[in-house]
Amino acid sequence: MSIADKIEEIITQGINCSEFYLENESHMHSGPAVDSHFKLIVISDDFVGKRAVQRHQSIYGLMSPLMNNPIHALAMHLFSETEWRDKEDKQLLSPKCLGGSK
Repeated sequence: MSIADKIEEIITQGINCSEFYLENESHMHSGPAVDSHFKLIVISDDFVGKRAVQRHQSIYGLMSPLMNNPIHALAMHLFSETEWRDKEDKQLLSPKCLGGSK
């Protein structure tokens, strides 16, 4: 099972997702790891009433077995269904890599 498949399985089993998007962004970063940098977008009403830090903590809690190895970076964009529906700009860009040679 690929790292992306593991991420999807863990999150969709732990959170009631109405939408789930995962992008492998490892090609944008230096180093040999091909499955180490990901961008995650989760739309879930499980996030209603939770601040951004609480939303991130819930994902980090689920992902802890994969963090640091094999996952080096996980850009998270977490919205309730209403927030996502009302969001005008759905282009969510990840920051450029600051390390290595790129």
